[in-house]
Amino acid sequence: MSRTPSTSDVLVIGGGVIGLVTAWRAAQRGLRTAVADPEPGGGAARVAAGMLAAVTELHYGEETLLGLNLASARRYPDFVAELAEITGQDVGYRACGTLAVALDADDRAHLRELHALQARCGLASEWLTGRECRRLEPMLAPGVRGGLRVDGDHQVDPRRLAAALVAACERAGVVFHRSAAERLTVAGDRARGALLADGTEAAADQVVLAAGSRSGRLAGVPADVLPPVRPVKGQVLRLRVPPAYAPFLSRTVRAVVRGSHVYLVPRADGELVVGATSEELGWDTTVTAGGVYELLRDAHELVPGITELPLTETRAGLRPGSPDNAPLLGPSALPGLHLATGHYRNGVLLTPVTGDVMAEALTTGTLPDEARPFTALRFSPAHLEHA
Repeated sequence: MSRTPSTSDVLVIGGGVIGLVTAWRAAQRGLRTAVADPEPGGGAARVAAGMLAAVTELHYGEETLLGLNLASARRYPDFVAELAEITGQDVGYRACGTLAVALDADDRAHLRELHALQARCGLASEWLTGRECRRLEPMLAPGVRGGLRVDGDHQVDPRRLAAALVAACERAGVVFHRSAAERLTVAGDRARGALLADGTEAAADQVVLAAGSRSGRLAGVPADVLPPVRPVKGQVLRLRVPPAYAPFLSRTVRAVVRGSHVYLVPRADGELVVGATSEELGWDTTVTAGGVYELLRDAHELVPGITELPLTETRAGLRPGSPDNAPLLGPSALPGLHLATGHYRNGVLLTPVTGDVMAEALTTGTLPDEARPFTALRFSPAHLEHA
């Protein structure tokens, strides 16, 4: 294949945090890397709250995913320090911990079960009475019945993280094609690049499909190779804590209110993020009055003083869900095509480990041991036949 300015060793389709970290780490390994995205740094991270909650977001049946989440959480301090050194940008990483609380007896029982599961998994969490919760966070409602203190679950600002990753890619020599990929180029039964919306033929020796919830819609990908990802809508609010109200919350606070999850993430700059709904509504990204109302209602039950704060932004985005809520990583059934998608609610948390895993796969063709349960091949027809 003749070398042209649009030819790369690696073409990453998608410029969200997952695509960006993949491109950055690939370029650091010496691979000539390009990213195709009309707006690098966009995607689901624009809406995400940035909770690094491997422990408090543990769900039954996801113990394997827990291992990958913890591995990525351990990488975060060094990861953000490296980004800051390279780019000079602060990504808003806060080692502030998380408090998960219960507002009624049913919620308390649910939290007790979660605490037991965390203990069985060897995770560090501490059960607190309602009074102890309010001592930590005085703005909590008087009716809080108890909670779990998890000092190891932290936060990062996803928008700052995405901006820093764009800058890191630029410094590493990554080429940005600011256009969407319309079709995967396949020749000789191998992925060879992509045709972009602006007419560019971006050729590459290897292609990484990291387009989030849209990863399953790229034309040209064989039907049995398309990743089974779907959009899961999330609505999120941003409020501002005036100096007179500070400190409002010192750590991330989350709860289940009438069966709905709600969380409040306080930023160091005075922003307070409230989220998030989880809605299976296809490609709809409308901010609805009902979604805003439910978030504010539940947040008010948790922290009554929140209704005094200015509301500065409402937004909706699409998480890339997979059949088992875990990412698809590494080589696909089509030679030359890799997948890095399906991260669902853990995209920001899994950013550091995904970059390392994908760089290894692109340079060696194999996945590191920690990522093998998340092979992109696990949903392929051939794999399912032998499962």
